[in-house]
Amino acid sequence: MSTSPAVESAAAPARVVVLVSGSGTNLQALLDAAIDPAYGAAIVAVGADRDGIEGLARADRSSVPTFVAKLKDYSSRDAWDGALADRVAAFEPDLVVLAGFMKLVGPAFLARFAGKVVNTHPALCPSFPGTAGPADALAYGVKVTGATLFVVDAGVDTGPIVAQTVVPVEDDDDVSALHERIKVAERQMLVDNVGRLAREGFRITDRKVRFGL
Repeated sequence: MSTSPAVESAAAPARVVVLVSGSGTNLQALLDAAIDPAYGAAIVAVGADRDGIEGLARADRSSVPTFVAKLKDYSSRDAWDGALADRVAAFEPDLVVLAGFMKLVGPAFLARFAGKVVNTHPALCPSFPGTAGPADALAYGVKVTGATLFVVDAGVDTGPIVAQTVVPVEDDDDVSALHERIKVAERQMLVDNVGRLAREGFRITDRKVRFGL
């Protein structure tokens, strides 16, 4: 039996760092939810791999500290990965949420925050991993697809599953229409479950994510 370190619930709101690369709609949903003290999570920082994006502007409007770590500013991907880990660690997070973050975090980052990094994927893992989940699902002819929230590991969309939400595939769907419906379901799943992770804590045993300790 393989057991990962438990992430404990905290008496104070859990400290959450969110990483983004674009418009930050999932980030905004988390910021809105975190206004309510009962949510159990506080967004303490927002990081990005580029500047001038709406995701950072959303954080600024909510008076949340921001930082940028651009891959091109470092000598190697490993150097960037270590620097990103340092920037995130400065905010002492209980949980790190990749919310539309378009870079793969590497070994140094995952070692620093083992079992504390979550991400979403717009398909029902383990089906259709990678960057074209909705298109691949549509091309395959599945009748349902959806979104997955998972704990990030060294693979691509392969980590232990926290939650999934199902979205029917309509006969007249194109990729854009399907992806937009997935995004709506994905956003609600993310908000609901980040709150649970923060309030209840969780542990991972044999790839099974269990809320509570």
